[in-house]
Amino acid sequence: MIRLLFLGEVTGRPGIAALKAGLASLKTEYNIDYTIANGEGMTNGFGLGKAHSLQLGKLGVDTITGGEKLFYKIDMVEFVPKAGFILRPANYPPLCPGHGYRHVMIKDRKFAIINIQGNANFPRQSIQNAFFTADSILKKLKETNPEEIPIVIFHAATTAEKKTMKFYLDGRAAAVIGTHSKVITADESVTTKGTAYITDIGRVGSFMSAGGFDPEVEIKKLKSLLPVRSQENWNDGIIEGVVVDIDETTGLAAGITRIMRHVEIKKPQEKAMA
Repeated sequence: MIRLLFLGEVTGRPGIAALKAGLASLKTEYNIDYTIANGEGMTNGFGLGKAHSLQLGKLGVDTITGGEKLFYKIDMVEFVPKAGFILRPANYPPLCPGHGYRHVMIKDRKFAIINIQGNANFPRQSIQNAFFTADSILKKLKETNPEEIPIVIFHAATTAEKKTMKFYLDGRAAAVIGTHSKVITADESVTTKGTAYITDIGRVGSFMSAGGFDPEVEIKKLKSLLPVRSQENWNDGIIEGVVVDIDETTGLAAGITRIMRHVEIKKPQEKAMA
């Protein structure tokens, strides 16, 4: 059996602290072979900087995925093409830096980790159809290496689009794992055709928060409609995600387990101004 760990969106410094506190023991407990995390909110909750992407690797993450916030930090534009472990959505335009999928060996099996962004509710982005993109990549994989195991991370805003992708790729991908909402769902399952699925794997950061941020600030934003900047929240650390078991013989999913691991996190003391 091959065990994959999928981590929810790492949100700001609390997310980093949560990984430091609990990722190593979590991987040991579940005998994890490979770890994938959404990192697009790691740098202050908005985007991913180069330094933080490297830190994720040191903490034990093997592949980082991102969606609409991935390029919020300017250093990602030059770094992503050089960093094979970071995946931008595969359905972004050809001129966009980086790649949308990668090939990795886990134990003795070859996997294709594919990152695709949904089309619904991303009004500022004009990207290729997610379903056609999935078809194109899976067709190419089947022609070049039919034994390769496809894993799809689907960064989408609506449950309907994610559920539809589940049925569309049923039996064609070993897993369809949803990201974006930062709220973990309780619908993890393995289909009869062997595809592991969950609508959203949540977040890594603060549990007692609004999407990883200070609830009072988020309430103020919604009540006033003013562009108030979100603030990190340090109450009750959480690591959310799923563990997916892949049968080495069939290349299909044999199980999926939802993870909600509470860990202790502490806000670092601010340096005093000289």
